[in-house]
Amino acid sequence: MTRAKSKGELLAHLKKRGIEDDVAQATIYKLTESGLLNDQDFAQQWTDSRTRSKKLSKRTIAGELRQRGVDQESIDLALESITDESEYRMAFELGMRKLSTMSRQEPDVQIRRIESLLARKGFGYSTISRVMRELDLLN
Repeated sequence: MTRAKSKGELLAHLKKRGIEDDVAQATIYKLTESGLLNDQDFAQQWTDSRTRSKKLSKRTIAGELRQRGVDQESIDLALESITDESEYRMAFELGMRKLSTMSRQEPDVQIRRIESLLARKGFGYSTISRVMRELDLLN
């Protein structure tokens, strides 16, 4: 089964297949009008999936949606479901899980690895430092 696609992804795919631009636009319009193509639903499903499975930050998810051609309004609406506190809890959970696998490591190694993990997931400095303080790795 293939995943849902955004309007931008479908348009790019049609152009890649050699479909003329006006025909591709008309196809997307018809799919949108019939309810088969909806960027808002796509953005919400993508956001839910990425927070649940990959534990990604709002900033990273927004970038992924922009890459897929989703409009900013749909992105903003989809990201409203992620509060700052839920994003922090996600980061804390990741940090705890990582810390539990590094009990034999030196504290500076633990700090570096957890900070790197959270940065790769797209969390900001303030969230990362809060997680590190809560984990008692920073004074």
